Amino acid sequence: MPNSQPYLEAEQKIQQALQSGATELVLGVDYKTPDEEKLSELPESLWKLKQLKSLTIFYTKLTSLPDSLGQLTHLKNLNLSSNHLTTLPDSLGQLTQLQTLNLSSNQLTTLPDSLLAQLTQLTELDLSSNQLTTLPDSLGQLTQLTELNLSNNQLTTLPDSLGQLTQLTKLDLSSNQLTALPDSLGQLTQLTELNLSKNQLASPPEWLGCVKV
Repeated sequence: MPNSQPYLEAEQKIQQALQSGATELVLGVDYKTPDEEKLSELPESLWKLKQLKSLTIFYTKLTSLPDSLGQLTHLKNLNLSSNHLTTLPDSLGQLTQLQTLNLSSNQLTTLPDSLLAQLTQLTELDLSSNQLTTLPDSLGQLTQLTELNLSNNQLTTLPDSLGQLTQLTKLDLSSNQLTALPDSLGQLTQLTELNLSKNQLASPPEWLGCVKV
């Protein structure tokens, strides 16, 4: 609500950033804060901060984000963890300079296929603690990724395209419902950390001997 205390505090931070030309902004509260004191709507003035390179919005009651997010085209780091997001705006794909994207601890069930295909500069992607059941094939186009966290979801299968992420050094697939893994993961020869715990894998995959974890 525009007249709520969380909204007014966010507006104040944004105005300060506008005046100072700040390239980093954090909007949110401590995780112990009661829900009634959390931000439920983003001030329109946020999208005027064209110079932002790092934006963190966490511990809010936000369930969605406006298309206006796509206007912050200089962002390199975007942290949207610990909200109530159920969907992502297509305009997120316009943030083509993003290098790190944290979407952990939300309520996402799917990822827009077209969105991921455009974020080709990403090196770190955190999708942990959501409700994902499947992943789009376009995930394989994020060929600069070195860290991918998919833990604590409801994944039962993985796309073969995951094997295209040959720069990955860390891959966390723990706490899902995987019963098998694609052989293409054997192509991830740069892996130094691989977490497969708390799944339903009957036996270690044959390709595991091809990686050096």
